[in-house]
Amino acid sequence: MADFDKTRSFNNEAEILKVLGHPIRLKIVAGLCTNECNVKHIWECLNLPQATVSQHLALLKNKGIIEGKRDGVEVHYSVIHPLARKLITSLLTA
Repeated sequence: MADFDKTRSFNNEAEILKVLGHPIRLKIVAGLCTNECNVKHIWECLNLPQATVSQHLALLKNKGIIEGKRDGVEVHYSVIHPLARKLITSLLTA
């Protein structure tokens, strides 16, 4: 029987899993792992209202999973959290 690591809290990992636990946010992060893109492209691809996508992007950004880089009037989003990238890769190859 394996021993449990009593010194590791997994708080950060649990927080990332909670944020990615919503299907829309999971789709957004999966898409952004392969393509950096703007909010308009995301809501068009997912066929969702712009306001809905913006709310999910704001949460992902606040949790440090994605970042937005301004390019003129557009903001291009990409995944910056290594654990989020690993989780998406694992899901897509499972």
